[in-house]
Amino acid sequence: MYGLRAIYRKELEDHFSSTRFTILLTVILMVSLILAWMTGTTLKKELEGFTKPTLVFLMLFTSTGTLFSLAQFVAFFGPLIGLVLGFDAINRERAQRTLAKLVAQPIYRDSIINGKFLAGLSTIAVLLIAIVLLISGLGLWVVGVVPGPEEVGRLALYLVVSIVYVGFWLGLAILASVIFRSMATSALAVLALWIFLAFFVPLGANLAANSLAPIPPDGTTDIETALRHAQIQRAISYLSPIALYSDATAVLLDPLRKTTRSLVLMGPLERLSIARFERPLPLVQSALVAAPHLVTLVAMSCVCFGLAYASFMRQEVRTT
Repeated sequence: MYGLRAIYRKELEDHFSSTRFTILLTVILMVSLILAWMTGTTLKKELEGFTKPTLVFLMLFTSTGTLFSLAQFVAFFGPLIGLVLGFDAINRERAQRTLAKLVAQPIYRDSIINGKFLAGLSTIAVLLIAIVLLISGLGLWVVGVVPGPEEVGRLALYLVVSIVYVGFWLGLAILASVIFRSMATSALAVLALWIFLAFFVPLGANLAANSLAPIPPDGTTDIETALRHAQIQRAISYLSPIALYSDATAVLLDPLRKTTRSLVLMGPLERLSIARFERPLPLVQSALVAAPHLVTLVAMSCVCFGLAYASFMRQEVRTT
């Protein structure tokens, strides 16, 4: 336990004092300020003269404004935080010939990789909490809406899901740093994988759905084909953690959203009670809807870090 604590403190100090952390924090805060200001001013103009709806504070994180929302920003560019913090976690120690010195210390070998992962995860948590607090404070000033207890709870769950999501990319980056000896190679590998999962998997999902269950250009099709098209697209897109995270956070931050599916078939009896679909979901129900996605993200994070852990424990560390 002492060795893990020492490695954790060392890595945490390295992260907070590094130039990459300063640059990363500056860029993230600048983008967050711009998004919060644009979204806040847009909401303020739209709500002038109207009674402010319930849970309007969450719109600061979901409204797109003229660019994109904060949730979309974290979904697509949040992985870069984990990749930047972890792509050279192990091979940098090898290049500087300090890994052998760490192993020679009276600590358990797994304390090295465990401490690095926990320090990176703590840094990610600090960055994401700073983003949420910054946008919340600016939203309070611009829009003038105080968040209620349920909104605070939804933001807390959103932070948990976001930390797990970026933690998956951190584990993936640490795995690359264990496998590849070169820091440049590990950086290119994780960057290529991020591009593939972020852009090519959704494109492949659309192509597969259009090929297996094509919908005519005029949009006239039967219900079974439309459902099959949506199911194929959804199943393939879930190969990417970005889709899992986006659907989970959409349910948590939008109480009016009842499901993660893009297409829902309603029966005749359900149409008679359509009013119940217009009411916002309680926090517990939204958490239950997003729970499978969160469990999947946790499992993927554990698999990535488990592979990195096993590979590191099996590798030979030479003193020369």
